[in-house]
Amino acid sequence: MSTLFEPVTLRSLTVPNRIWMAAMCQYSAAPDGDQAGVPNDWHFTHLAARATGGTGLIITEATAVSPEGRISPYDLGIWNDTQAEAFRRITAFLKSQGTVPGIQLAHAGRKASTERTWVDRGAPIAPDVQHGWTPVAPTAAPFGPGSTAPEELSTDAIEAIVGQFADAARRALDAGFEVVEVHGAHGYLVHQFLSPHSNRRTDAYGGDFAGRTRFALEVVDAVRAVWPDDMPVFFRVSATDWLRENGDDREGWTAEETVRLAKELRARGVDLLDVSTGGNVPDVKIPVGPDYQVPYAQRVREEAGLPVAAVGMITDPEQAEAIVASGKADAVLLGRELLRDPYWARHAATKLGGEVSTPDQYHRA
Repeated sequence: MSTLFEPVTLRSLTVPNRIWMAAMCQYSAAPDGDQAGVPNDWHFTHLAARATGGTGLIITEATAVSPEGRISPYDLGIWNDTQAEAFRRITAFLKSQGTVPGIQLAHAGRKASTERTWVDRGAPIAPDVQHGWTPVAPTAAPFGPGSTAPEELSTDAIEAIVGQFADAARRALDAGFEVVEVHGAHGYLVHQFLSPHSNRRTDAYGGDFAGRTRFALEVVDAVRAVWPDDMPVFFRVSATDWLRENGDDREGWTAEETVRLAKELRARGVDLLDVSTGGNVPDVKIPVGPDYQVPYAQRVREEAGLPVAAVGMITDPEQAEAIVASGKADAVLLGRELLRDPYWARHAATKLGGEVSTPDQYHRA
């Protein structure tokens, strides 16, 4: 049997295979009113299709812990009970297909209040425009040219956001999710605190490594405190800001700091690191190509002793099999490839000689 189709157990949870779906924004929720942030038929269809296709674990798109935490007004949220209730239909269906439902909890920080990617290329929405608001961040530095300057968070506001992550995790548990992932990558708020490129604070939440990681660790502690001991917590990280790799003399988050953070996260009860890169520096060059992020996942696994999932340009079954069979990662997270082919896991099983759960309706004598 191929390694890709072997189950993996984290705490008491067993995921049936190593083919997982990465969080991908759909920008399809209502932007305001009592249905703001509520998953609808689009989200059900999008996620359910990948479950019937044999995907072992599905992580929802970045799901905001507050209205201000959305990257766009059309993001999913889990800051109220209406949203949590609507998620139950989705998690129940995923479980019925043998798929583990996971949720990514997020706050976009200074990247918030932007358009959908297919509308004006995701341009910033100004605070005085319909559906716009003023973003918040560690430091009052905008993400890029044309972005709204964010409001610098006070220590009281930071404490409140930590509480929002905990409240969101409680609702996620009630909604039927079995994995919760803290989004600490791609220039979202947690990443903004981690990186000296975006965090220029001089108080306890800035400066050295301990200061810049304080917010991330407080969020993890708050989530872990309300999440059951027998269920796993994931953390998504951008392993590097890609500044050093490009010979750029600006300060940024580095691979060495990622390994150091991974050790801290493991000690605090994080069960797996979802290793991506980039997203915090808009003008940096990222050398995208097959397996381009896998070495960062492998390094965390080897140096921090923490299970990892690899992501990024993983498209071919043999490629995915080689990543997990060689021990570079414990699982692969597919993004765009699962958009192109919801049945990727089923097709890979046929190609590699593996097995995935098949809906009763698809069995024929």
